[in-house]
Amino acid sequence: MGVTKTQIFNEKQNELATIFKVLANPARIAILEYISKQEACICNDIVDEIGLAQPTISQHLKELKSIDLISGEIEGKKVCYCINLKKWSAIQELLNSFFNSTKTNCC
Repeated sequence: MGVTKTQIFNEKQNELATIFKVLANPARIAILEYISKQEACICNDIVDEIGLAQPTISQHLKELKSIDLISGEIEGKKVCYCINLKKWSAIQELLNSFFNSTKTNCC
């Protein structure tokens, strides 16, 4: 498979593609849903809730953190995660802009 030529696309297109890539995994969607319903979340809670192994959950959390969608605070041996509301809103605006700019057409 060839390398994606990201340099030929604009910043918004590349940002959307990155967001879609991170969100394209159902485990990450489940993690986001779970975290969004908690006041605070410890990684082990996520493992128990989602049912995947700790290293797998950690990898998914890393991907969500890579786009700054979640943040984590270390409290002793535990890491508490929460939704980054500022980034959440920015992504929502970006997605709304993308979908709202699409013209309705039919073949």
